[in-house]
Amino acid sequence: MAVVTGGASGIGLGIAEAIVDRGGRVVISDIRQDALPAALDHLNGRAEGARAAGIVADVSNAAEVETLTAFTLETFGRVDLVCNNAGLVSPAAPTWEQDLATWDRMIRVKIMGVIHGVRAFAPHLVAQGSGHILNTASSAGLAPLADRSPYTTTMHAVVGLTETLDVELKRLSSQLGATVLCPGLVDTPLGANSAALGAIAAPAGPPVDMRALRPDILSPRQVAEAAINAVEAGRVHVAPGGDVLERARSRVDELLRDIASVAP
Repeated sequence: MAVVTGGASGIGLGIAEAIVDRGGRVVISDIRQDALPAALDHLNGRAEGARAAGIVADVSNAAEVETLTAFTLETFGRVDLVCNNAGLVSPAAPTWEQDLATWDRMIRVKIMGVIHGVRAFAPHLVAQGSGHILNTASSAGLAPLADRSPYTTTMHAVVGLTETLDVELKRLSSQLGATVLCPGLVDTPLGANSAALGAIAAPAGPPVDMRALRPDILSPRQVAEAAINAVEAGRVHVAPGGDVLERARSRVDELLRDIASVAP
């Protein structure tokens, strides 16, 4: 049984689909109330019997995440996989030109949103002695992404948080753990949703066909399958996407060179 924040579209909906298709049950939450009914109809139409339920929740609000936890346990009685997936993108600008409101919004949603999910759900996983937390970050959490520093900063934070959380959970039980999802370019409405929520300006002109521009772009379902496979294998990191490995390797190589240059 799983819960997925930001579950009405994109990667979150892809994860919920994969869970339902495996015969599992899922609670999805989303800040966009108008998006939930269609997502739930889509999920419950994939299998016999209602396997999905939904609730509006703003992950930046700790009380609403606590309500999500109560709703999940009341609806399905337990939770085995917690997917802290909700997120936004930030405007494109150098670090020193990024608005303070953007920093505040990104930190509240992407860092505090994950923290709220961990604080609300982890005690239940610990009490039952099993379960997993999947936190969605980005390849921008593994390597720099110029002109998106609020986004990149929060993604790096989610990576470090998840690595630490996995150590803490595994100290208690080998049946507990955490995984961070760091995909490359994914074909999702994250930009449009962020614009609708006021996080970025809506792009001018007709929608861009990303699949025509980047044939290698991942689908949400491809990312979801990679994430669930990593959870099932107990891996801490999963980073689907053609260029992610090389970007991460370049960053780590540079880090090691810098450290080695001053080592005694």
